Amino acid sequence: MRLHLVDGTYELYRAHYAPRPGHLAPSGTDAKATVGIVESLLALLHDPAEAVSHIAVAFDNPIHSFRNDLFPPYKSDEGVPPELRSQFDAAEDAIRAIGVAVWSMREYEADDGLASGARRFRDQVEQVRILTPDKDLGQCLLGERVVQVDRRQKKVVTEAVFRAERGFAPASMPDFLALTGDTADGIPGLTGFGKKSASMLLGVYEKLERIPADPSEWKVKPRGAIQLAATLVEHRDDAFFYRQLATLIDTVPLEGSLEDLRFLGVPRTRFERWCDALGVDRLKTMPKRRQ
Repeated sequence: MRLHLVDGTYELYRAHYAPRPGHLAPSGTDAKATVGIVESLLALLHDPAEAVSHIAVAFDNPIHSFRNDLFPPYKSDEGVPPELRSQFDAAEDAIRAIGVAVWSMREYEADDGLASGARRFRDQVEQVRILTPDKDLGQCLLGERVVQVDRRQKKVVTEAVFRAERGFAPASMPDFLALTGDTADGIPGLTGFGKKSASMLLGVYEKLERIPADPSEWKVKPRGAIQLAATLVEHRDDAFFYRQLATLIDTVPLEGSLEDLRFLGVPRTRFERWCDALGVDRLKTMPKRRQ
């Protein structure tokens, strides 16, 4: 038995920017992203390789969380195309219409919801599959019990794969982002630290506070070690703060039990009503698992 946890915000963005024709609902509103995410989820639900039995989709709605209160430059709704932003509520309704549970985040982010779901249910299933390419979720990986799936690249990342590719453990991901920054989330990082130098240090020391202040004591010698050490000493508090921003909350209270996440099939009447409202009759024959 698997639990699939889907990054709905990512899927919605992907559907919006996909090179497919746009779609206007009968009401005249833009519905390209909403229709696209439904098509994507239906494909997942009927993929025999994924064998979906339990599933939830987490959304940022709005793209604003407690992190914005801590650090105003953190990512937000600013810059989101209005035609996409207007579909956030509609996308959640659409996912419910295909019989899938929705976790709509307010104070927290969708990533926090995914992390919390993985932590809460990982001991109740054979595997938790977190469906997103977002590197932040790497911190949730646990052996082959909690893995990350990039559907676009058809890639599965286990803890072993993560370590081989990154050179450090999943738990060090927030420390890595604190050093290198994360432009997607608005985290600036520390000047001079790149992926290679940060990976080398965290591969040995795991956490920021374990990195010696004196570079002569470092067991690895990244390029520019003296300057990197000086930067880390001078901006140590900044680094700890950036790590706080990058650390996912895995204790978000989520509604329902694992049984509530069981996929029983697409509810025929509700789904066909949704198809009529969006003007997508062609999708009515797509579901193969119905209730």
